[in-house]
Amino acid sequence: MLLQVSDLKFAQPARRNLLAPVLLAFLILGIVLALLLRFTPHRTADLAITRTTIYPTHTVFKSESIVVANQHAEDTLYVLTTLHVDDRLHLPLFLKDFTATLTTGEGEEVTTSAVEQLDLENVYTSFPGLRPLASEPLLRETMISPGQSAEGMILLHFPVTKEVWDHRRNAVLNVDLYHQGQQEIAITRASEAAGNPTTTPTH
Repeated sequence: MLLQVSDLKFAQPARRNLLAPVLLAFLILGIVLALLLRFTPHRTADLAITRTTIYPTHTVFKSESIVVANQHAEDTLYVLTTLHVDDRLHLPLFLKDFTATLTTGEGEEVTTSAVEQLDLENVYTSFPGLRPLASEPLLRETMISPGQSAEGMILLHFPVTKEVWDHRRNAVLNVDLYHQGQQEIAITRASEAAGNPTTTPTH
């Protein structure tokens, strides 16, 4: 006697549509990336130069000799620039150093370091006309708390004439930060408020 055996069929789970979960995952990832880009700063700090004043000097040096040729003059330029710094990190910023680079019209680069705090009074004594132009300095070693800002004057001294400065290609202030490296910002002509030329006392 032959028994007819029907074909065996195994129950299979219904296929899940994976398209919806994949799309949802990509959507969540996109939102996370957008939030990171929105709240993570592109730079360590936001720098802004709010004012720049130039102060040309003309110093005549005289020797004890009666020989006229031993006399000579020196023209230099002081640049008083006010810097505003905003801390965009969740960590404090520490200002390490300030330098500046001037590129002349001929392409020559002149680099200088900001006048130290201890030297400011000597500079003001030598060039009294600088004092009324000066404001509270922004000092090295200043700490800026997260979300806070600091502002102050930085005094730069370039061994160039006012004419060289006026015909420059550019001038850049370099702000060196502990742990976060160096940032730079242009000292633009728009920020300038020209100082008055002066002749210093004979030295």
